[in-house]
Amino acid sequence: MAASQLPLAMVGPDERVRVAGVRGGADLRQHLAELGFVEGSEVKVISRAAGDVIVSVKGARLALNRSMASRITVTL
Repeated sequence: MAASQLPLAMVGPDERVRVAGVRGGADLRQHLAELGFVEGSEVKVISRAAGDVIVSVKGARLALNRSMASRITVTL
């Protein structure tokens, strides 16, 4: 059975997920990869508000707006 995938924007607070992929142009994918959003990396959602999320990835806390968080697909 395949793990369920969903956009990072839909993940609840205190959940840990793994990055399954990033959608978007090459520049956006490169930018997110440099921030640590690469396939297989663990992301913990710190908090959520109206689709915007604050996450912990590779030891750094980052804020992503709903548009950016929707482009990152994760598995539970």
